[in-house]
Amino acid sequence: MFELGGTVALTGQVAIVTGSSSGIGESIARRLSASGVKVVVNSSKSAASGEQIASELADSIYIQGSIAADGFAEELVTKTLERYERLDILINNAGTTRVIPHSDTDQATLEVWREIFEVNVFGTWELIRQARAALESTGDGKVINITSLAGVRPTGSSIPYASSKAALNHMTLLLAATLGPKVRVNAIAPGLVDTPWTADWDQIRTNYSKTAPMLRSAKPEDVSKAALALLENDYITGQILLLDGGFSLRH
Repeated sequence: MFELGGTVALTGQVAIVTGSSSGIGESIARRLSASGVKVVVNSSKSAASGEQIASELADSIYIQGSIAADGFAEELVTKTLERYERLDILINNAGTTRVIPHSDTDQATLEVWREIFEVNVFGTWELIRQARAALESTGDGKVINITSLAGVRPTGSSIPYASSKAALNHMTLLLAATLGPKVRVNAIAPGLVDTPWTADWDQIRTNYSKTAPMLRSAKPEDVSKAALALLENDYITGQILLLDGGFSLRH
């Protein structure tokens, strides 16, 4: 007889979602809450928006701070455990970039590289490191890193940004091999997503939509649905889910 198994009930679990005051992070926070998860909303700025989102979610709190700031990763995990006494899910969505043409190496100074890597790579690493014990204690800890198509294919994003996302993709694979079976680690690598960050990229969006087989850019909800699927399947780990509507097939 066929038995339906391999899925995880998320109700009652606790998640930290970094960079969740808007866009992809907000969509993930709201979808997790709708699935019964207690969500810690976080952002480095936009405190009013973060607090508003947390107030609209059941048993949610907002903690402001940058994952790149000294000591904040430990503070974020500590405050989460003080409030909920557990941590099951870590969504690393916080990120930064500089809009620099791909071919412009003059603007891509070491200062720019350090600024981007401090958040996208080092801050993410430190948060995972601080959260590891709590995640392992549940027996089924879950980490999802939000990376980018730019970290998989040379799509035209700035070289420092694309390199940071490539590093995060490889970190995902290494951590999945290291932390299993108590913690599963996956990544979602979206192409162009309609967020406040990309609101004025009209020509880029038009070109993307003409190229992708799905004939559109992604919505934050596309990413949050993928995140939920990865969280609920208890056998998926070490995967980088390319979520680009097929754009890379024709690029």
